[in-house]
Amino acid sequence: LKKLKKKCTIIMITTDKVYENKEWEFGYRENDPLGGNDPYSASKAGAEIAIGSWRKSFCGSELHQTDYLSIATARSGNVIGGGDWAENRIVPDSIKSLINKLPIPVRNPSATRPWQHVLEPLNGYMKLAELIYKSNLITEKNSLCSAFNFGPSQESNKKVSVLIEEIIKFWDGTWVNDANPQALKEANLLHLQTDKAYHLLGWTPKWDFHTTIEKTVLWYEKVHKNLNTPKEACLEDIESYCNLSLK
Repeated sequence: LKKLKKKCTIIMITTDKVYENKEWEFGYRENDPLGGNDPYSASKAGAEIAIGSWRKSFCGSELHQTDYLSIATARSGNVIGGGDWAENRIVPDSIKSLINKLPIPVRNPSATRPWQHVLEPLNGYMKLAELIYKSNLITEKNSLCSAFNFGPSQESNKKVSVLIEEIIKFWDGTWVNDANPQALKEANLLHLQTDKAYHLLGWTPKWDFHTTIEKTVLWYEKVHKNLNTPKEACLEDIESYCNLSLK
């Protein structure tokens, strides 16, 4: 590490599910206890602990450390947006059903999630990396080299059923409750507080819930109807988002 002579800033992405979920209405802050009742959440909480230990051990001015290396973590989740075709994800599964003119199967309609467009946290990650890289003050760098939540405004915390109803406003279809009482445990309530990102990075979400769903569904529709290539549709969304950010 001591041989490192150029600044290296690393942003490591975990998830909003790293917190010990108490199923409460309050948003989780970066200093709330980590935990996880399922293997996915627990493994991501473990990653946060490991990353923190690496930062404390090797980033700094001691003989065994280097001040050229800076590490922060970002916690976000439930990102949606065009181009996601992963299995067992609510938006891609919905679009596949709509394309095939089938009812959308919804396994957990009452679960509440902080829905946000994928461009929102990506903007936050880049802001965080830029500010860390440009930071020269130790106190400022120490504040930035830490964990950050990136989530939508409170009004975008919606039930899955509300998400589906919003989707079919833009692409006509129906949905069916496909809940399985024997399914693996999932959190019902999950909210994030993003005050830290606002005060230290000047980051706030730009697109509200309605716009997020509209942009996402229209991406798939344009690509499905061959009105845009996937790349063109992505660039349109990026341009729209960046223009709004500059206002």
